[in-house]
Amino acid sequence: MGFPGNLEVTISYTLSDENELKIGYSAVTDQTTIVNLTNHTYFNLAGAGNGMVLDEIALIDADRFTPVDPVLIPTGELLPVKDTPLDFTTPTAIGARIRASHPQLKYVEPNQGGYDLNWILNHPGDLEALAARVKDPQSGRTLEMYTSEPGVQFYSGNFLNGTLKGKGGLTYPHWGGYTLEAQHYPDSVNQAHFPSTELSPGQRYFQTTIFKFLSL
Repeated sequence: MGFPGNLEVTISYTLSDENELKIGYSAVTDQTTIVNLTNHTYFNLAGAGNGMVLDEIALIDADRFTPVDPVLIPTGELLPVKDTPLDFTTPTAIGARIRASHPQLKYVEPNQGGYDLNWILNHPGDLEALAARVKDPQSGRTLEMYTSEPGVQFYSGNFLNGTLKGKGGLTYPHWGGYTLEAQHYPDSVNQAHFPSTELSPGQRYFQTTIFKFLSL
């Protein structure tokens, strides 16, 4: 893919008795390169392939986000979410403002709007701090995320179209699942004030992300 050197990556998946899925990432390189790994699992707490996720209630502990330009490249700005449809600092239904007339939502999904942006977490690197929480009001199922990463890409399944098969062979409609992708900020290699994604020989990349599942 044009990256220099060889990258050796190890990923572990651990299930705990506390209903936690812990993902541990490690990587080393033999030439200075860029590393920004994440997980792209789709979630629908109502059940696999069970309609849209617009009623699920989301909280993201982030006061700022990294806006993008019309071709979805980060501008380098760090903007507040306050008074925008991107404010999930208090629990809010995913669909409450997804169709709002806001340029960032239209850049991401021009026809109907949607989320696919990087939120800047308020407690970067703190695995004890809640990064995000989503609850399905009907089933009572709740997902919490904790991470060592400084950001999370929240994607609302804008381009799912009923053809992607998931658990049990069931398909997911538009807005039928979402992802919470713990990561460094996109385009960090070109933004000197973003946390660095550069890895050099002799260094080791580490990341830990925990998804915790709760029920009533």
